[in-house]
Amino acid sequence: MSEEPKKGDDGTTTDIYNVEAAEILANEAQLLSIAEATPIYEQLLSTFPTAAKYWKQYVEAYITTHNDEVTKQIFSRCLLNCLQISLWRCYINFIRKVNEKKGTEGLEETRKAFDFMLNYVGYDISSGPVWLEYIAFLKSLPVTTAQEESHRMANLRKVYQRAIVTPTHHVEQLWKDYENFENSVNRTAAKGLVSEYQPKFNSARAVYKERKKYLDEIDWNMLAIPPNGSYKEEQQCMAWKRLLVFERGNPQRVDSASANRRITFCFEQCLMYLYHYPDIWYDYATWHASSGSVDSAAKVFQRALKALPDSELLKYAYAELEESRGAIQSAKKIYESFLVSNSGATSLAQIQYIRFLRRSEGIEAARKYFLDARKSPSCTYHVFVAYATVVFCVDKDSKVAHNIFEAGLKRFMNEPGYILEYADFLCRLNDDRNVRALFERALSSLPPEKSVEVWKGFSKFEQTYGDLVSMLKVEQRRKEALSQMVEEGSPALENTLYDVISRYSFMDLWPCSSKDLDHLSRQEWLMKNINKRVDKSSLLNCVNITGGDKVSAGLTTNSKSLPPSSKVVYPDTSRMVIYDPRQTLGSEVPASSNSTHTSGLPPVGNSTTAVSDILKLISPVLATFITNLPVVEGPLPDIDVVLSILLQSPTPTTRIGKPAVSLQQMQAGPGPSTSDLSGSTKTRMNNGPSHKLPRDEQSGKRKYLDRQEDDESTTEQSRPLPKDVFRLRQMHRSRGLSTSQTGSAASGGSVFSGEPSVSISND
Repeated sequence: MSEEPKKGDDGTTTDIYNVEAAEILANEAQLLSIAEATPIYEQLLSTFPTAAKYWKQYVEAYITTHNDEVTKQIFSRCLLNCLQISLWRCYINFIRKVNEKKGTEGLEETRKAFDFMLNYVGYDISSGPVWLEYIAFLKSLPVTTAQEESHRMANLRKVYQRAIVTPTHHVEQLWKDYENFENSVNRTAAKGLVSEYQPKFNSARAVYKERKKYLDEIDWNMLAIPPNGSYKEEQQCMAWKRLLVFERGNPQRVDSASANRRITFCFEQCLMYLYHYPDIWYDYATWHASSGSVDSAAKVFQRALKALPDSELLKYAYAELEESRGAIQSAKKIYESFLVSNSGATSLAQIQYIRFLRRSEGIEAARKYFLDARKSPSCTYHVFVAYATVVFCVDKDSKVAHNIFEAGLKRFMNEPGYILEYADFLCRLNDDRNVRALFERALSSLPPEKSVEVWKGFSKFEQTYGDLVSMLKVEQRRKEALSQMVEEGSPALENTLYDVISRYSFMDLWPCSSKDLDHLSRQEWLMKNINKRVDKSSLLNCVNITGGDKVSAGLTTNSKSLPPSSKVVYPDTSRMVIYDPRQTLGSEVPASSNSTHTSGLPPVGNSTTAVSDILKLISPVLATFITNLPVVEGPLPDIDVVLSILLQSPTPTTRIGKPAVSLQQMQAGPGPSTSDLSGSTKTRMNNGPSHKLPRDEQSGKRKYLDRQEDDESTTEQSRPLPKDVFRLRQMHRSRGLSTSQTGSAASGGSVFSGEPSVSISND
């Protein structure tokens, strides 16, 4: 089944996995005749082969036409791949209807159908009604002899005992029915049987509660579509994986055969919804293999490749399974079908097939295929490198391996990767003369833009195996050869400490500290931009790029340039400005002469009226103070934290020797310089006296409060706020008022005016 979008007749791309369109088609098919609906159902089921609801609609459409033969064919196509109770109940109803007039033979067929059904879906958490229906069917069977009655009772007991140990929604009802059944047969024997199965029933009931938590997270109406990374799909995938982990843990502690059947059922149900997920298929197959059922694992892989025919991972995994159990021919067929199915087999497939042939059939088989593969136009230098490595390391034939590299050099001289692999092979042979000859041949034919990596390899070779003269000579030649790729006068053409670091470092050992690397990186960046205008943001970016990690400095190669990471986007700090509330949409709003539109509370948008209303609710003195506050500059602290600290501050309400001024006195007489936020002794958090404390006592108490910082926020949340502070907080949240301004207002007027504070009651 293809998972790629298909193109319609008009050339537009059509998503065949469009769930909304599928639902519309299914609803339309229900209104059509069976002849018109059949093509629609076939189209839907070819796209969604595990959609049980579409299979159920399809088969019910044929049941209504009394076409039993076609109905049976449809059931045979879907039942084993769609383990859903509603579809299987439709099947059992059809079987009972077909056999209801066949007498004893029909009853036996129905009984076998019930057994067949419960063997597949009897573990479903919603299978309780099926168990009850089967028990009722067995009770209704006619008996004529005592032997038949005994046989029926034995069958009933067996079904009951299977049902009560299965975690379903009806497990408790089934247990009560089982107790009644045993008591109705033989009360004496019932006690022993009930006591024997009581622990098993308790375990099933406990597991049912746990399993239900996992099943409640699953969307049972979801259609199987290829993964597209949506949040819902990822959540459903994780929900299924959690359920699988739960089932594989055997929470009910049943025997291994029963546990394996339940795990198999869970995997099969999972694949109804995660049909296009290769990891689920792989987990299912490997679980079978680890359980000792390799044949079942092979069948799962076969089904997986039908569902996902383009999955290379599953093909390699299947071939690996067959090879591991000694089925060489089966594995070979998988590889061959892999190569044939790909138009122009990929180099990776060719390499893996060569390795497989060398493992399974020997040197000649691998050699024969390589000779054929190298003639393919899709063959890349990787095939030559891989086969030469096999010959050298496995066959221990360095001469043939050398010939393979030489043959490939004629074809891939312009591939830097091939040159470096060939050089590495020659280094293993200790053939330093041919290594240098190879580099010289390659560099003489490669253009500068493709020779960078080769020059690096050449320099690294000389640094490792050459003398100091050859080392410096290659370094100088590299700079001259690459001079066309850098700007004239660039410091990259000069000798720097980076050259020394490159020559005298080894693996993760460095001849300098991280601090030295940071300094060199910054200096090199500045030198590269010496003739350019360097802004602050670029310099900061350079510091961020070059900081810390030695490996990030690019010193594992001989490159002196340290370009910024392409995966990290740094902000342009040169465009950052200090926040000014008078600026809106890039334009500065001039301060108004109105007292409500001062620099302390600038108008923003249409909130001028709201600010005016808030200022009217507080005292005139506080309103005057707020409207004359300066413009905010810098970050805004958390208003709630600042207010909680200020409310618990031991700021005195009056000066020593002066009584507190009441609200009535403030309203009756002038007092424009006083503040009304210091609060009365009723609302102050310390509930202390209203007179000013001596300086030493204040200092000691403030230190104590500093040590109680963690407790202060909790205390503030549990006590009421003064009215003006509450209104001030509202105004801050609606207008973005600076906390520094708010905190100044809340701390008391005496701090600014030197006048006695005003005590205001919450009343």
